[in-house]
Amino acid sequence: MTFTKLSLTLDGAVTRIWLDQPDARNAFDDVVIAELTQAFIDAGAQPQVRAIVLGANGPAFCAGANLNWMRRMADYTRDENLADAGKLAEMLRVIADCPKPTIARVQGDVYAGGMGLVAACDLAVSADSAWYCLSEVKIGLVPATISPYVIRAMGTRAAQRYFLTAERFTAAEAHRIGLVHEVVAAEALDAKVAEWVKAFAGNSPAAVRVCKQLIADVAGREINPALIARTVDGIADIRASDEGREGVQAFLQKRKPSWIAGQ
Repeated sequence: MTFTKLSLTLDGAVTRIWLDQPDARNAFDDVVIAELTQAFIDAGAQPQVRAIVLGANGPAFCAGANLNWMRRMADYTRDENLADAGKLAEMLRVIADCPKPTIARVQGDVYAGGMGLVAACDLAVSADSAWYCLSEVKIGLVPATISPYVIRAMGTRAAQRYFLTAERFTAAEAHRIGLVHEVVAAEALDAKVAEWVKAFAGNSPAAVRVCKQLIADVAGREINPALIARTVDGIADIRASDEGREGVQAFLQKRKPSWIAGQ
């Protein structure tokens, strides 16, 4: 796929996906949604990729929906709106379910649907100067499609405030409520990303992939016999896997496992 509104770079074992419409504050439309979906599918399928970083060029990370796209949507039928929203929902699902660990590198303001991009990534680091806003109710809309990811990240109580008031809030507040994991000065963003990438590189790729699924399977579920059986199956499967056996043997033999030794 040829990307017209994104730029991609492969840096060793890291794929960097950049929102690349700084003049439009990286607002998205149907083209951006299609390109992001394909970019994450492609990067997630590459065996050599150990991490995917989502960043943005320009002063804003993502201002939500593009105005021209919103003008087109104003005339959509309900069926057209269903199809359009379905593509946005699929993009977020692809990011959230990506088999590789994902990092949101937030260098500037995040509004509306852009909040979904941050929340769908596994980790998020924000510049201390960035502002955040769930602004949908100001124009008579609701953050419906992004809500599963944003509520999972910030929690129900914070969502009750920021979904309903549409207040802007700071990076420090985004950190306090759990939307982002770290807040740093803008010039320190890449160092924090590199720190996380290094951590991923030292871990078993198969175990990281299974951990992502484990979190999805366990979070918020009732602790009952079925869930306990699922976790027992999970540890038995990973212990019997090639990387599980290799990792334990490397630990016992005081050597580097193959996924590090081969780098």
